[in-house]
Amino acid sequence: MASIKCCIHLDTYDSKKPNSVLQFSDRSLIFGFTSVTNYSFGKLKQVRVSKLDTEFSDVLQSNNVERPLDLSDESVASRSPKLYGEFRKGKRSIWKRLDGMKNVAKNSKAMHNSRTESETEREIGSADVLFENDNAFYEKLSSNGVESSSAHCNSILEKLERSDRDDEALRFFKWMRINGKLKHNMNAYKLALRVLGRRQDWEEAQRLIQEMQTESDSSCELSFQIFNTLIFACHKRGLVTAGRNWFQMMLDKKVLPNVATFGMMMNLYQKGALLDDAEFAFSQMRNFKIVCHSAYSSMITMYTRVGLYEKAEEIIEFLKEDKVVLNQENWLVLLNAYSQQGKLNEAEKVLASMHSSGFSPHIVAYNTLITGYGKISNMESAQRIFHDLISSGLKPDETTYRTMVEGWGRLQNFKEAERYYNEMVTLNFKPNSSNLYTMINLQAKNGDESGAMRTINDMNKIGCQFSSILGILLQAYEKAERFDKVAYVIKGMHLLYNHVLNNQTSCSILVMAYVKHCLVDDAIEILGIKKWKDKVFEDSLYHLLICTCKELGYLENSIKIHESMPKPEKPNLHITCSMIDIYTRLNRFQEAEALYMKLKSKGIPLDLIAFSIVVRMYIKSGSLNNACLVLEEIEKQKEIKIIPDTYLIRDMLRIYQRLGMVNKLADLYYKILKLGVIWDQEMYNCVINCCARALPIDELSRLFNEMIHNGFSPNTTTFNVILDVYGKSGLFKKVRQVFWMAKKQGRVDVISYNTIVSAYGKSQDLRNMASVARRMKFNGFSVSLEAYNCMLDAYGKAGEMEKFKNVLLRMKESNCGSDCYTYNIMINIYGEKGWIDEVGDVLMELKECGRDLDLCGYNSLIKAYGIAGMVEEAVDLVKEMRKNGVEPDRITYTNLVIALQKNDMVLEALKWSLWMKQMRI
Repeated sequence: MASIKCCIHLDTYDSKKPNSVLQFSDRSLIFGFTSVTNYSFGKLKQVRVSKLDTEFSDVLQSNNVERPLDLSDESVASRSPKLYGEFRKGKRSIWKRLDGMKNVAKNSKAMHNSRTESETEREIGSADVLFENDNAFYEKLSSNGVESSSAHCNSILEKLERSDRDDEALRFFKWMRINGKLKHNMNAYKLALRVLGRRQDWEEAQRLIQEMQTESDSSCELSFQIFNTLIFACHKRGLVTAGRNWFQMMLDKKVLPNVATFGMMMNLYQKGALLDDAEFAFSQMRNFKIVCHSAYSSMITMYTRVGLYEKAEEIIEFLKEDKVVLNQENWLVLLNAYSQQGKLNEAEKVLASMHSSGFSPHIVAYNTLITGYGKISNMESAQRIFHDLISSGLKPDETTYRTMVEGWGRLQNFKEAERYYNEMVTLNFKPNSSNLYTMINLQAKNGDESGAMRTINDMNKIGCQFSSILGILLQAYEKAERFDKVAYVIKGMHLLYNHVLNNQTSCSILVMAYVKHCLVDDAIEILGIKKWKDKVFEDSLYHLLICTCKELGYLENSIKIHESMPKPEKPNLHITCSMIDIYTRLNRFQEAEALYMKLKSKGIPLDLIAFSIVVRMYIKSGSLNNACLVLEEIEKQKEIKIIPDTYLIRDMLRIYQRLGMVNKLADLYYKILKLGVIWDQEMYNCVINCCARALPIDELSRLFNEMIHNGFSPNTTTFNVILDVYGKSGLFKKVRQVFWMAKKQGRVDVISYNTIVSAYGKSQDLRNMASVARRMKFNGFSVSLEAYNCMLDAYGKAGEMEKFKNVLLRMKESNCGSDCYTYNIMINIYGEKGWIDEVGDVLMELKECGRDLDLCGYNSLIKAYGIAGMVEEAVDLVKEMRKNGVEPDRITYTNLVIALQKNDMVLEALKWSLWMKQMRI
């Protein structure tokens, strides 16, 4: 028998390298034959076989892989002859001969084992019923003690693990631990870890690894196979976080990863888009001088996806630096990286290099280039690549046609896009949703409604929902600004049209689109023939359509939709309120009030919004008294306690102010304080402006100071109101403070100056009055008629007739003109002086201007006639007033009585006094 010296080392095998050949390395499997006498061995020559480098990252990308290949396991080596190749049929395998020689060496130990091989197989087969309430098998194993070999136990454990009987496998593993079968038994631990990885029991797996490392009964050195088993379980299920933790533990325990480790981790990081972790793992791989093809591909792909093209090119440089022999995946990734960033010249060079390296033309490579050219709208080059694809002997596939359609669609070339689309359909390729979206947009833009109908049919064939199809169709025609053709297309598609009539959601989408594009008649037609029944939804839809028209400014369309609605017995409150608001905007107050009265007659209770709309309707129509009645109705509400909101409160303040209802204003103000209304800038301004005459000056001053303190800015009207209040109260120091504050904020206007001039004039502070008038002119404001009237009145009442006349002269020089107040002041001042001739001049000027006296003018003239002793003329003025439609008031009769008394006509004066008493004037 020949003696054989064997030096055996098994590592990993690379099944993905180009040309699929075994490559030799320094670490090899060597058979040295010193002498051979056997005939079969005599034909063998001395052989050097390379190490078997398996790149697991490539293998794991296939869905057929169940578990990581572990070449260090003896069972794998003995059961996998295909991994190393086979001899010709009929020849005896060299591996079997080596196993036979190994068995000779162990022959003495086998002699002491009473069980035969067939008995062992029967024992393994009995594991199928191990845990069916029968512990006989355990008792049998335990009775044999140490004679039950670890290999035999491993076989049982492996059978349980392969049959996915996890609980039974872990129970048997526990039995092996108790009976001392785990010492130096790396394979048993790996099988147990496979089970734990499948169950995702990471705590137990971590405890098991700790046991392998620390327990004296185990004494197993940790290796990459242990961690790869767990990482593979994470990789198979996409558990990125768990996989990252095991990889980090592997590094912490100083265990050197192998190619499979990095392949699985990089694939996990790529799926989870964890760029930072991928960069760390990639740097570790390069530090360990390990070359994993898929790791380079993953890094390039990840950088390309997030647009970090410079980083991707750095990885490409690493490929060159690390002298990596590119496989097909690497070539395709490089091609995609350059195409994505628009470097199509470099991409074409990559394609040429790929072919020169011996790789046959690949459809993915050409499709990638076509996609790249399509994205930069260079369809001439894309067309050239398309022809190159055909010239290379390949046939364009579904992706090729889809890409060509998208490219021509991006250029808005309807003719070419349609040609490729039709060719794709002819070849029974299915367009994707993007192709269909592109085509329907092009058809809408180019007026091909028939083509749009065909595209809709294609959408339906690939499973698109009608609601999605409708949305795409509406968007396409809206973008093409040809929305008026939508009705024709939808009516031509019977299935789609029937869906719209039966589905309330799609129906509402369509009619909303019609209303938005002013196709109200089409919307009304759809609503008139719809088949779905849902009263609540229908009312909500009508309300939405009406409000949409209102917001778009198409108020007449809102009225048309409202008139087309079914007439219910009880009107819808929200729809009716919206229509009241619309009629109010159109100043059609009769229709608006009719709707309000209809709500009241049907006994429909109004809410806060409804009351607010009605109040504003009456305010705009000028019916303030009716608005007050509505406000009273709000206060009477008992069933529903209506608390006015900010908007309604402001409306109430304005109504009461315009009607001069001082008491109501005061009551409402204190009610506002109790309601806890949030005071904003608008509320402060409104309250101060409306309640200035209703509140004590101290309260008004407090409110104004509070507004300033809270950081709100009064408007010009508010400043003028405060100036007027302070001026009439004689608080001129505060007047000056408020005026300078308003001037600093740019809130001073002509009314501000007029208010101060009037305040100084009424207090007979003529010097300051004149000073303010001069400052008004100096600051760029023309002295207004109101200011002149105030100065005339002040100078006249003070007896400063020279200054009075100077003011009149300045008025004429500035072409300011005069109004009724001017003439009334002149009549009053001249009458007080008894200058009846000047009064006559004023009356003559009035007559020349074509103006008539008003009530105030008549009252002043009666007073003047009384002072001048012209009693009969005074009495005649009362008759003239009535003749001219001016109703005398108490002041008229009072001035007449005084005139009679001054002229010693006591009896006549008494008669008029008694008459006034009887008439309760």
